[in-house]
Amino acid sequence: MAEDPNATNSETEDTQKNKYLTFHLAGEDYGIEIQYVIEIIGIQNITDVPDMPEFIRGVINLRGKVIPIMDVRARFGLEAHEYDERTCIIVVNIDTTEVGLVVDEVSEVADIPEDHVEPAPKTNKNNDDNYIQGMGKINNEVKILLNINKLLFSGEMLELIENLEE
Repeated sequence: MAEDPNATNSETEDTQKNKYLTFHLAGEDYGIEIQYVIEIIGIQNITDVPDMPEFIRGVINLRGKVIPIMDVRARFGLEAHEYDERTCIIVVNIDTTEVGLVVDEVSEVADIPEDHVEPAPKTNKNNDDNYIQGMGKINNEVKILLNINKLLFSGEMLELIENLEE
């Protein structure tokens, strides 16, 4: 009897539901939905590209594919941090667009059920709340869950991605 390929896809989606890759950034814990994560790599040689927004550090060549690199600290307007042996690039894929996110340190994959996620607090500071999907509660800790679509596909970043795809 042949397997139903749709059953496999729904099983895969179910295993990724409520799972977040968590990471540290400027002393805070953040998370992004695991379904968007392709891989985690160490910091690479980043090629500068002129006339880019400050938070775009440049591009890398990852197995023959040019991928833009966003420094998430800079995207949020946080203080710069020297890259070290713990600094990682999280490669994410959304709608066939791959982008590398530079973070201070990757933590773990955490299971955060929907009933443990509260709406993001409303603030006006730097519009950071635009990127926040919610606040995930794990035991006595809070993880800031990012909306990866808004992080990648807003303003200058959307323009950059469109230019790279041309």
